[in-house]
Amino acid sequence: MNKFKIFSLALVASASVAKAQDINQAKKAIDAEQFEKAKSLLKSIIKAKPSDGEANFVLGNIYLNQSVVDSAKIYYLNGLEASDKKNLNYIGLGQLDLDSKNTAGAQANFGLATKDMKRKDVNEFIYIGRAYMNSDNPDYKSAVTVLQRALAVEPQNAQALLAIGDAYFGANNQNDAYKAYRDAFTADNTLLRAKMQSGVLLKNAKSYDEAIKSFNEVIALDANYGPVYRELAETYYKWARNKPSTSKDNLQKAITNYEKYLSLTDYSMDSKMRHADFLILVKDYKSLETVANKMIAQDKVNPRIYRYLGYAAYENGNVDVAIKSIEDFIKVPNNKVIGRDYLYLGLSKIKKGTSADGVVDQAAFDAGLADIKKAIELDPLVVEELADLGKALFGKKQYAQAAAIFELGAANKESKNYLDDAVYYGISVYYGNAGKPAESRDKAALENANATFDKVLEASPSYDEAYLYKGRINSSLDKDDLIIKNYEEYVAKTTAKGAEELAKPATVKKIVESYNAIGAAYANTDKAKAVEYFNKTLVLDPANTYAAQSIKALK
Repeated sequence: MNKFKIFSLALVASASVAKAQDINQAKKAIDAEQFEKAKSLLKSIIKAKPSDGEANFVLGNIYLNQSVVDSAKIYYLNGLEASDKKNLNYIGLGQLDLDSKNTAGAQANFGLATKDMKRKDVNEFIYIGRAYMNSDNPDYKSAVTVLQRALAVEPQNAQALLAIGDAYFGANNQNDAYKAYRDAFTADNTLLRAKMQSGVLLKNAKSYDEAIKSFNEVIALDANYGPVYRELAETYYKWARNKPSTSKDNLQKAITNYEKYLSLTDYSMDSKMRHADFLILVKDYKSLETVANKMIAQDKVNPRIYRYLGYAAYENGNVDVAIKSIEDFIKVPNNKVIGRDYLYLGLSKIKKGTSADGVVDQAAFDAGLADIKKAIELDPLVVEELADLGKALFGKKQYAQAAAIFELGAANKESKNYLDDAVYYGISVYYGNAGKPAESRDKAALENANATFDKVLEASPSYDEAYLYKGRINSSLDKDDLIIKNYEEYVAKTTAKGAEELAKPATVKKIVESYNAIGAAYANTDKAKAVEYFNKTLVLDPANTYAAQSIKALK
C-alpha cells in the first residue's frame, strides 16, 4: 500500500510537471503567434483536466484576441467552475466589460480576481494590465498603475516589464517604453518580444534603417521567431510609403518577409486573413484575389473572405464580382462593416456606371456616391482615396460627377488632399456650367464653388488663381460687382509678381480675359470704364476682336 501511494504521488507530480510544460508551450506558441497550435495544446489540457482554470482563461484570451467573443466567454465561464486558478477567468470577464464600456463591472471582476492573491503573486496584475491594453477601449493609464503593483512585488519580473513597456508605448511614452523593454530583456534574455519591441519603437519613429538593424539582431538570436518577420514586413512597407523612391524594392521585401512570417506561424484561416490584410496594404491585388479564392475553397462560410475578394476584384477590373462580393459581406448582420467596405462598393458601382467615352449611367453613379458617403461617415479620411477617381472623371469631361466626388474631399479640412480637392471641386463646377444657357446653370453649385474658393484663399492666401476662377464663376452667375472685384484682384496680385511673370504668354492670356470680363461687367453701368478696360486688352492683344467690337458698340 505504501509503495502504491508513493507511485500515485509520483504520477501526480509527473502530471503536474507535464501540465506546466504544456501550458508554457501554449504560451510560447501564443508569443510566436502560432495561435492554432496554442489552441490545440490548451484544448488538450482542458480535455485531460476540465478543472484547469488557467488553461480555460488563456484559451478564452486567444478567442477574444481573434474577436470570437462568444467562444471566449464560454471558456471564461467554464474556467470559473475550475478548482485551479479559476480567479483568472474574472479577468477575462473584466475585459469583456471594458469592451462594453462597463468600467464598474470590469473593476468588480478584477477585484474578484485579486481578492485571494498571495503576497508574492504578480500574474493577476500582469493579466489585468493586459486586459486594460487589449480592450476595444484601451486604458493605458490604468494598465500602468496595475503593472506598477506587480513590479513593486517583483521588480525584475520580465513579463511585467514587457507589459508595462507596452502600456507606455500605447500611451506614447516612448522613453519609458524603451527602458522597460530593455530591462525586460536584461531580466530574461530569452524574451525575444521585448528586444523586438525596441525595434518597433524605432519603426514608429521612422528610423527604418535602425529598426531593421534591431530586428536583424533578434533574427541572429533565433531565426525561427516568426513575429519579427511581420515587423520587418511592416517596416519595409512604411519605408516604401514614406520614401517613394524606395517603393518597388521595399514593397517586395515587405511581401517576402510577410510570407516568411506566415511560414513560421501557421496557415490557419485566421493567419491567411492577416495575410490578406497585408496584401491590401501593399496593394498586391493579383495575389489577394488568388488568396481570397483559395480561402473560399477552404471555408465557404466565412463572410470576411468576400471582403477580400471584393477589394481584389475591383482593383483587377472585375466590377460585377466586386459588387456582389462586397454586398454578400455587408448583408451579414454580425459582420463588422468598415468604411473601406462601402468605399469599394461605391467605387465599383461608379466604375460600372461611367465609361471612357463620357457616357454616364447617373442612377449607378448616384448609388455608388451614396455608398461612398456611408464610407465617409464610418471613416472620414477615406476621402483621401478619392482624388484619382475625381481626376479621372474630370479628364473625361464628366464635370458634374467629378464635382460630386471632389466636394466630399473639400468638406474635410483634415484630409491631406483638402486644398487640391477644394480647387478641383470649384473648377469642376465652373466647367460643368460653362457654355450653358443662364436658365440651365446650377446656381446653387456655382455659389458653393465660389464659397469654396474663399476657403481655399483662407487656407492658401497666395493661390491667386482662385480670384480668376471666382471671376469666372461670378460671370456664370451674372454678378457684375463680383466679376469686377475678383478679376481686378487677380490682375493686381499677378502684376505684383513683376515683369517676368507678366511676360509669360499664359499670364498675358489670363489678364486679357480679366480686362474683357471687367469691361463687359461695366458695359451696362459705366461705359467709360468699360472702354478703358477694353483698351487695356488691345494694348496687350491688338488683334483681340471681342475688345475691338465691344468698343465700337459702346461708342
